Amino acid sequence: MRILMLGWEFPPYISGGLGTACQGITDGLTQLGHEIIFVLPKVLGAINTARLQLLSAADFSCPLYTEELEPVLPSKPQTIAAELKLLPIDSPLQPYFSSAQYSSRPHIDGLATAMDGDQLEYVASPQAGDYGQNLVAEVIRYGMAVGSLAMTHSFDIIHAHDWMSVFAGVNARLVSGKPLILHIHSLEIDRSGANVNGEILEIESYGLKQADHIIAVSHYTKSRIVNFYGIAPERITVVHNAVSQQEARRQRATVGDKNIKTVFFLGRITFQKGPDYFVEAAARVLQIMPNVRFIMAGTGDMTRQMVERVAELGIGANFHFTGFLKGKEVENAYAMSDLYVMPSVSEPFGISPLEAMSYDVPVIISKQSGVSELIKHALKVDFWNVDEIADRIVALLKHPVLADELKDRGWEEIKKIRWDKAAEKIAEVYGRAILEKREAGG
Repeated sequence: MRILMLGWEFPPYISGGLGTACQGITDGLTQLGHEIIFVLPKVLGAINTARLQLLSAADFSCPLYTEELEPVLPSKPQTIAAELKLLPIDSPLQPYFSSAQYSSRPHIDGLATAMDGDQLEYVASPQAGDYGQNLVAEVIRYGMAVGSLAMTHSFDIIHAHDWMSVFAGVNARLVSGKPLILHIHSLEIDRSGANVNGEILEIESYGLKQADHIIAVSHYTKSRIVNFYGIAPERITVVHNAVSQQEARRQRATVGDKNIKTVFFLGRITFQKGPDYFVEAAARVLQIMPNVRFIMAGTGDMTRQMVERVAELGIGANFHFTGFLKGKEVENAYAMSDLYVMPSVSEPFGISPLEAMSYDVPVIISKQSGVSELIKHALKVDFWNVDEIADRIVALLKHPVLADELKDRGWEEIKKIRWDKAAEKIAEVYGRAILEKREAGG
């Protein structure tokens, strides 16, 4: 079948795990023989790699645009493989922007949406909270462009990823009449905790109610969708994320100074990922084992707070902030590490522990993560229990037999967690949605 897939990041240009997941899903689906048109917003020229072949779409028009919104022409469609086309739409929309970062990019006046049934009304709006002054406006603009694009492309199903693609998915469905699958990788209540953005909650709720079916990355996420948004559980299918075949090739960790152990944290330095619990656990570990190095890789709104807390605790000599890592830098960091820790407060899934395990690195993960449902051979802790996190770190660093046991059993485990299996489940969801639409006379 032909799939119109909607998202906002795709490797090599990624901000988090969503881009990695999108690549894994598309790889798995194309291996099954499906054809994919992947549409994402971007600033023109942002993607330019040997892996992406550019095709012309210069004459594309956007009849859905109103006078208030300048038409945004997509750049040329990009053919990644014979079965996969990537259609970038010119937009500054990117995930995880702060207000300052977003407001410094090209933008249009802020907009909100009144969501009533299938009708989308575009109206003036105030600032969209921590996500940036005009982020919701860009989500709407992306959605309108996708609706126009859907008039000129044929497809059998629409697959939208997370809240930023909700309007795009709904517009494509209105134009085409094809079923809409909404894939939830993360919820606003996961990302922001008590400081949620009301507009985004409303968009998420609207998308969940409009979708013909929902895919959740974990049972943890499914339960939150059911309990928080009131969605019927039978409308949700759980499909766990996976690791690529390349990642699932065992990579032996680099041997460094045997007298210094390295503990690694990788992720956005923000509330959801629990960086503060990692810092507090590090201080406790260093009281017992002074020759341990802690590495925190990533950026986020809590970075300054974490730097200041490390200084207050007097552990700066053993604690290093690397900033955002990508590609080979991430691989090298995994290879140098003796232990990986993911103390997430609320993690719908969490691909990074699977990546760490492929590098023979034992992992400690929070029980409040979707990946904890999938892997057995990891030490699991409550994110808030700093003493327990510290105790587990010390146990693995002091007892190499235990660490080696986790490495070996973990490696056998991740070999079975593959994207082609996830893609098969996703294709089954497609088939059911198409059949239900047909039986309903759609």
